[in-house]
Amino acid sequence: MNPQRTAHGLGLDPVAADWPALHENDIEQLLRDYPQLGPLHSLHWHSPRPFSAAGLITTRDATLFVKRHHQHVRQAAWLEEEHRLIAHLHQQGAPVAAVVPNRQGATATLHGEWTYEVHHLAEGLDLYRDALSWSPFQNNQHALAAGQALARLHQSAEHYDAPQRHTPVLLANARLIEQSAPLDAIGNLHSPYLADKDWHAQLSELLLPWHQALHPLLREQPALWTHNDWHASNLLWTADGSVSSVLDFGLADRTFALFDLATAIERNAVPWLELDNGGTARADLDSVDALLAGYHQVRALSTKDLHTLAALLPLVHVDFALSEVAYFQDIVGSTASADVAYYAYLLGHLRWFAGTEGQRLLGHIRRKHV
Repeated sequence: MNPQRTAHGLGLDPVAADWPALHENDIEQLLRDYPQLGPLHSLHWHSPRPFSAAGLITTRDATLFVKRHHQHVRQAAWLEEEHRLIAHLHQQGAPVAAVVPNRQGATATLHGEWTYEVHHLAEGLDLYRDALSWSPFQNNQHALAAGQALARLHQSAEHYDAPQRHTPVLLANARLIEQSAPLDAIGNLHSPYLADKDWHAQLSELLLPWHQALHPLLREQPALWTHNDWHASNLLWTADGSVSSVLDFGLADRTFALFDLATAIERNAVPWLELDNGGTARADLDSVDALLAGYHQVRALSTKDLHTLAALLPLVHVDFALSEVAYFQDIVGSTASADVAYYAYLLGHLRWFAGTEGQRLLGHIRRKHV
């Protein structure tokens, strides 16, 4: 049986998945490269995440998480950059699930047009399994625990010194916004999608004022490998509301700690999907406070850090939004999805931060004391 797979899209409703679902035959063939795992017993859950096909499998000896990427999205060498980070974090005692090597000792396995990875099962309760991106924390205890866990992850990553990833699409980083002339850097992407858009004028108005305030502050940020998709659904939980495991390093790259913290606020504290229905997307300031308090308990934040965080927040999504545009237009071939990534995500979020609700959030962070 090969189920019709749906996935989380860029809005509230499920959409047809970009990639076909995993099939038992795919897994049986894959497991020939993992003889230590034994034969397949069942494939019993399909992830709704949109950029790959993934699921849980049970073999003779274990329950495992299998993820399959198209090679245009993740070649083996690109995927193993992520796996080396996970291995380092695992060695440091971080709560991450180890990646399983194949019979050749590699952690990324090629089959035809696909690249596979197999992970040991992470420990904890999947309390946000069906949560859409930008869904809020269930409570402030979760926000506090997520802040603590993010700070501990940053401590574990402090001595990991690999260069930036080579993956060309679906990465979250600050490569464009760190440039002194970000619009020139965007133009150098030579994006076919942007060719007929008035992007330069739009971003001159919406991006450059934020960038002028942010850019001098970025020179002081120590480089750090970061998760870059710190959402509650990428965490597993204990019964008492602590974080037991960290999942999905697919967007990880070499950035800096405040980039990851700003991403965590953007992912969890602003109900962006309300904008689709004409809402105001009012930020949950209590959740922001809890997240920052948890982080500060483990890895101290200064008043200057908070000012930098407020300056960064309006732009933290820019590189990933343009990466999504490239993915949808150039790889998936969906101009409609690329339009959503460009108009609703890239431009829409820039406009929100300039409005009443965005200013409310940024002012709250600037006024905080640590």
